[in-house]
Amino acid sequence: MSENIQVIVVDDHPLVLRGFEYILAGAMEIQLSRSFEDAGEAIAYLETADVDVVLLDINMPNMDGFEAIQILQKQHPDIQVIAISNLNEASVATRMLQHGAAGYLLKNVSAEELIDAIQAVCRGEKVIAQEMQEMLKQADHTVPIVTRREQEILLLLAQGLTTGNIAENMFISPLTVESHRRNLLQKFKVNNVASLIHRATEMKFI
Repeated sequence: MSENIQVIVVDDHPLVLRGFEYILAGAMEIQLSRSFEDAGEAIAYLETADVDVVLLDINMPNMDGFEAIQILQKQHPDIQVIAISNLNEASVATRMLQHGAAGYLLKNVSAEELIDAIQAVCRGEKVIAQEMQEMLKQADHTVPIVTRREQEILLLLAQGLTTGNIAENMFISPLTVESHRRNLLQKFKVNNVASLIHRATEMKFI
């Protein structure tokens, strides 16, 4: 780690970026390296930059936070990722934490809380928004771990495609599609595709 904590912010809303830039500009021992509206551009930047912490939005076009954090964990496991979101939903927070996020903050976070959180994850601590802590303790939410292939099939099922259509689109056999479909039903603890789509949508997989 460099003398100052090097941070980048990834969020597709310019006003949010400006807000975080303003907060971090006045923070001691923290330096904002860059801001990005696109997760792919941020990941490319990290190939040559020395960064300690990524503040990562979840709902973004092109590449969302769920996909981005999986890439970051694989390519840059030493970088600490703090998810930043408007979604105060336990299932979403749990999913990001399962993917390796060091923290989950809401976008109404105060300047002091944000700075404390950045410093905390650099010490190896987990940080959760105050509003989320009790919710995470009480919620009955087992968030399934979905593979990339299962995610692709889930999206095609949501579009109303049949097993045969999905097999043709993905160049796999109908039996393989059915196997993935059964796995998805089991992981989401539902009995049919309609319930699967409803549950997956609630949990922001779709």
